[in-house]
Amino acid sequence: PPAATLPLLMDSVIQALEELEQKVPATNASHTASAWLLFTQDSGPQDLLHHFLLEGRTLQATKLDPQQLSPEVLGLTKDVAQHGIRGRQEYGVVLAPDGSTVAVEPLLAGLEAGLRGHRVVHLPLDSTATPLDAGATFPDTGAVVLDVRATSPRLRDVPPDGTSAEVGAMPPNIRATDLDVKPTSPGVRLGSPDVPVTAPDVQASSPAAKARSPTTVDSLLVVTLARDLGLAFLQSPQTWSHSGLGTEGCWDQLSAPQTFTLLDSRASPVTMAFLNGALDGALLGDYLSRTPEPRPPLSHLLSQYYGAGVAGDSGLRSNFRRQNAAALTSAPTLTQQVWGALILLQRLEPTHPQLRGMSQEQLAEVATNATKEFTEAFLGCPAIHPRCRWGAAPYRGSPRPLQLPLGFLYVHHTYVPAPPCTDFAHCAADMRSMQRFHQDTRGWDDIGYSFVIGSDGYVYEGRGWHWVGAHTLGHNSRGFGVAFVGNYTAELPAKAALHTVQDVLPGCAVRAGFLRPDYGLLGHRQLVSTDCPGDALFNLLRTWPRFAAVSTRPRTTSTCGASFRTSSER
Repeated sequence: PPAATLPLLMDSVIQALEELEQKVPATNASHTASAWLLFTQDSGPQDLLHHFLLEGRTLQATKLDPQQLSPEVLGLTKDVAQHGIRGRQEYGVVLAPDGSTVAVEPLLAGLEAGLRGHRVVHLPLDSTATPLDAGATFPDTGAVVLDVRATSPRLRDVPPDGTSAEVGAMPPNIRATDLDVKPTSPGVRLGSPDVPVTAPDVQASSPAAKARSPTTVDSLLVVTLARDLGLAFLQSPQTWSHSGLGTEGCWDQLSAPQTFTLLDSRASPVTMAFLNGALDGALLGDYLSRTPEPRPPLSHLLSQYYGAGVAGDSGLRSNFRRQNAAALTSAPTLTQQVWGALILLQRLEPTHPQLRGMSQEQLAEVATNATKEFTEAFLGCPAIHPRCRWGAAPYRGSPRPLQLPLGFLYVHHTYVPAPPCTDFAHCAADMRSMQRFHQDTRGWDDIGYSFVIGSDGYVYEGRGWHWVGAHTLGHNSRGFGVAFVGNYTAELPAKAALHTVQDVLPGCAVRAGFLRPDYGLLGHRQLVSTDCPGDALFNLLRTWPRFAAVSTRPRTTSTCGASFRTSSER
């Protein structure tokens, strides 16, 4: 009979790591991620760049007999170790406790890179140093091992004089041995949900063709993100602004998921799940590279990261990966890393079909545009759980399309549910509860809001960007209705949630053409006779730059949230 299959959950990955850690000798416990990857190294083409940067010739010492593992765990390692897309099915991904979908391959690569500590590596200047066999040794490429335990928790390095210039702004041919890496911004705690972090300044990544070719790369950023980001933009350079970057998908079920289907068949290989895994790998790899021995078991580290936070830091968890990634690197640095990754891949594989014949100027342009799209369309946007993720019931009737772009954001609080939701399970349950009330009790077609803001770091899709909502009677077609979960009569939402509504969500909507650049922001009570969105929240909204005053008094009476008295389906 076929072996039982573990569900594609992050908890299953953690279970598999625990079993691997029991099999690997204590002295080699830090190579657990390598051992996992080796189980599947024969199932696909060899990744020469990964092999080169992470010195794959040394991994054989950690290879285990597959018969040492249970059939369920062995099956999982093969199922998720390689990321790929066939048709609309995405493989090698798992569902995390925070509701996000995560590609395991870049996550494991980041863990491995962080454990090895080889962060800054010189690019081989000899383009003939390319044929690499499984057992080959490498010429002296000038690899440098930094004392990573003394480095900043971010990649925004400072030069020896202590000024806050960035790596990407330094001469690109600087030797890694010349870097005097020091901590920056000691007063800002990486990943704090109370410290809003905006996307890196993409203006700093000016036309890269004017820069000098990089001669070093950070192995952690290359194996997690930079290589795949660059290759994705090489596939269709004419559609840089519509690349399908970060495409979401839906699981067949949430309790024991097995199949993940993308929402867009034109998705780039750099899907939402891949980017989540890449950022998690980079963030955790960076953490491991700075953590002295004995390092925590990987299963323990992942349990914390996809739970309450690493080492008691509630900011260093998967819910805030975008904010943490924006603090981890800058656009100039990432541009150099993408460019350097493409150069290295071109030298390792001179017959690579996408890179053959590409000039340095062309590679630089690809790196600049890829970084710009990533920082603006991904890091610069909030993480939005699609309707299928929270278990939405089907829309009743025929939705009416919005005439985009709209001119307003209307801010609500749900009032009921009154407590803020602070984790995916509670936020998803609140969404289902509100939808049932709106559909079954009020007789509406769907949940009324366009989007709902949780206190867990996520936005939840209601009617979304394209369909008329039922949130602000008489004004539903003129603006998007955005609701904070909770009662904010006497207190305020979490700072991260406020930052999402004030800056991140509307900024992303303007860039995408959903919201006019001159949009206004109003509280529900300005247009309808109601206490919504609560006195405390409304008084704060009045201080925001986009707050729009209304001269006429509202006539229609309503209450907020799931207890609307008047139908808003108009």
